Parts: sequence; structure tokens; C-alpha cells
Amino acid sequence: MDFHAYADQLGTPFWDFHRANLHLELLNRAKELGADITTNARVVDVQYESAGEGVTRSIAVLGDGRRRSADLIVGADGINSKCREILLGKPDPPLLTGDLAYRLLLNTEDMIKDPELRGFIEDPQVNYWMGPDAHAGTLSLPPLSLQLTSHKVNYVLRGGKLFNMVLLVPDDLPADANTLAGNVDEMRALYQNWDPRISKLLLLCDSVTKWRLCIRPGLDPTWSHASGAFTILGDAAHATLPYLASGAGMSLEDGHVLGLCLGKLNGTTTDAQKKTALDVYERCRRRRTERVVARGTTQQHLYHVHDGPDQIARDDLLRAYTRLGNSPATKDMLVDAGLKDEGDPFPWRWEGCGKWLLTYICEDDVEARWEEVAREAKKDGVEVRAVL
Repeated sequence: MDFHAYADQLGTPFWDFHRANLHLELLNRAKELGADITTNARVVDVQYESAGEGVTRSIAVLGDGRRRSADLIVGADGINSKCREILLGKPDPPLLTGDLAYRLLLNTEDMIKDPELRGFIEDPQVNYWMGPDAHAGTLSLPPLSLQLTSHKVNYVLRGGKLFNMVLLVPDDLPADANTLAGNVDEMRALYQNWDPRISKLLLLCDSVTKWRLCIRPGLDPTWSHASGAFTILGDAAHATLPYLASGAGMSLEDGHVLGLCLGKLNGTTTDAQKKTALDVYERCRRRRTERVVARGTTQQHLYHVHDGPDQIARDDLLRAYTRLGNSPATKDMLVDAGLKDEGDPFPWRWEGCGKWLLTYICEDDVEARWEEVAREAKKDGVEVRAVL
């Protein structure tokens, strides 16, 4: 997969950055826009009150008894979401997937000293290693470039000073733990018969953390409270395995789409208007995020098959789709090659998920869905008002 060719066709570059730096920039921008940030404030309940006819406000009840009211509360509290359970009115733990991730950071200065490892830093590339029940990979790009849609297992961070590495293996954590300090020797032993370069990389590791991988399928029948005063987004609604490298991207898209929908209300906060905005938001996001969760689970199987017929078939497909090149294949090309759309085991290429994963435009989706809701409302004799 030639990322430069894909970037040219998509009209946007691929970038890569440290998540902490992204968080900081989002925080700084929120402050610039006047956001009031409160930390150490755990939400334990969400309640509702009338603020006039047809207007409901939500109240976030904090663990220390403080109460914060708003026109709309958005629960974006991650895979172990309390807000999701509040919305459902019952416990709802995430689903186990049987996998865990070892997460570690390496110093690139140590890697540069080894001729066999130097290329990971100096020669931007993506490498995959797939084996029985486990896989590993490397993604190294020039400083300040971005790859939002590649499987981020290993990659260079912070101006080339750090090399982030994630190894995916079967889950052996105790039932009551989602993260634990890992044993470096145990981790090394799992990959001792793989590519010698992986062993060399792991010898540079002094400590590691084990993370249990879980998912959250779509929340039915809705992500929002009937009043239109409470909703959720991100992993709280649709946590996925990291095998499509799209979890954070989906959360950012959620936030952008929700902001676009709320922006159309021009400051009005009636229940009817808020429910319209949340209806459009969920129509935009539900099917797309469910596809991401489903494809991530498919990749879990494709990456971890044991040697044998399934592995041979997967590898044959990888080679066959590679021969199609870096442009979207026509229907005739696929038929002639005996292939099908979305059948590529390497998901980010056009014939994997690329045609729908990489080409999504939030603004276009919101406009189309808003018009859809307006047509349905007009048919039912209801007027939908918004700033268009």
C-alpha cells in the first residue's frame, strides 16, 4: 500500500502524533473557546428537570454531591462508561474479546545503534507480522506526519525520540483486572521464535503494561435519553478492537458530527429541537461505527489464524489484492481477478475498508441526514427548523 498514492487520491495527508499531544491541543482549544474545565469530578448520576414547557435540562450529580446542570450532557467517558450504564439504568460491562495488548515505549537512540533496527526509524514503512493467536507490526513515519488509518502497533512519536510498540496476544489477565504491569521476560518468550528483529526490539524494553481488549457493540435502541438532554459518544457507545486503528478517529468524528448538528439549532434548546439534532447525529454515526466494530473483530481472526488452509487462503488474498495496485479497482477488474469488494484482508486498502473508511466527510453526512429527517417530518406534518 503506497500511502503517498492514497494521500493524493484522498486529497489529504496521513499524519501520526502522540495521543497526549492531541489531548493537549484539544484542551487548549476548548479553553480558547471559553470552556470551564473541572477535574476530579466523577459523575455518579444524571437527573432531569423541567425548565419550562417543552424544555428539559439535565443535571450531572457528582460523587461529592455537587450538581451541574446543562441543556445537554454528553457522556464521553470511555469503554468503562458510567454514563452508558446511567442511560440504560443497569450495569453494562464491556465484552471480552480474548485478546490483550502489551504496550511499551522504546528510545529511538538505542534503536539507531543497531543496523538491523535503524531502518525502522530512518526508512518510513509499515510492517506486519502475523502468527497463530498473535500479531505484531511496525509503523514508522517521518516526524510530524500522520497515519490515522494504519494499524498502530509500533510507530515513532514526538519528533522521532520515542518508538511506541504494541504486541497483541491471548488474554490471560485475572477477571478483576483490565490493566496490569506486565512481565518483560514473559512477553519476550511469546515472540522468541518470530523475526529476530522483534526479539531485538524487546530486549530494549525495561517495563511493559498489559491491557485487556474489550468491545462495546451498538447500543439499542438509541444512544440518547428520550428528553434529548443526555447522550453518549465514542467508546462509551461503540468501543472496538484496535485492529482497524479507528477507535480514536471514530470518537473525533462523533464529536464533530454532534457539534455540527447542535450548531444547526442556532441556540434553541427545546426538547423537540435537541431530539432532532440527536436523531441526525445518531443516524450519521450508528451504521458507520457498527461497521468499524464488526470489521475490527473480523481482523482479529484474519491476523491470528493458525498455519493451514485458512492461513494459506488469507496470504493468497493478500497477494492477489496487492496486484490490483493503489487505485480503486473497477467491478470488471475484481470479477476478472476472482475477487470481491471489501474482501482484502489488509483493511485500509481500497478493496478492504478504504472506500468507506477513508473517504467519510462529516459535513456531507450531516447535510444529507438532516434533509432526510426534514423530509420525514414534513411528511408527518412536523416542521424542522435549523440554520442551513
